[in-house]
Amino acid sequence: MTSSDAIVAEIPRLRRYARALTGDPARADDLVQDTLERALGRFFLFRPGNLRAWLFSIMHNLFINQAKARRDGAWEDEAVLAELPARATQDDALEVRDLARCLQALPPEQREVLLLVGLEEMSYEEAARVLGVPLGTVMSRLFRARERLRGLLAGLPAQARLKVVK
Repeated sequence: MTSSDAIVAEIPRLRRYARALTGDPARADDLVQDTLERALGRFFLFRPGNLRAWLFSIMHNLFINQAKARRDGAWEDEAVLAELPARATQDDALEVRDLARCLQALPPEQREVLLLVGLEEMSYEEAARVLGVPLGTVMSRLFRARERLRGLLAGLPAQARLKVVK
């Protein structure tokens, strides 16, 4: 398998992650295209190893840079919700919509790690490499993301849980 074939094989995963990150199919496609362009243009920098983690790192960095440039923080929730696949029953569609809204309500750093580990099935080590953070940070962000997502899905108000230490 050539390097370009290996990169092409990762496109579905890149698209899925980009769509979950951006919340907008058009922006997700742009992010994937930017990622592929950068990866192919700088493939000489790739050291043999985990191509998937390298591509996701590029995408993550591009997303962060674009988010900083935008500064508006607006997510087009309705556009995402309109295109989410729905199962046969109305209740299922409502649950998918609620999950999408709750995911978008998570802070970006928690949503990113939750998507990498939960959706993309990356190991904690791979996610740490992609995000450029220590392994312990991935584990704590993932814990906080799961807890906050549980609370949001249960309808609990988003509040900081501080532990009183005596």
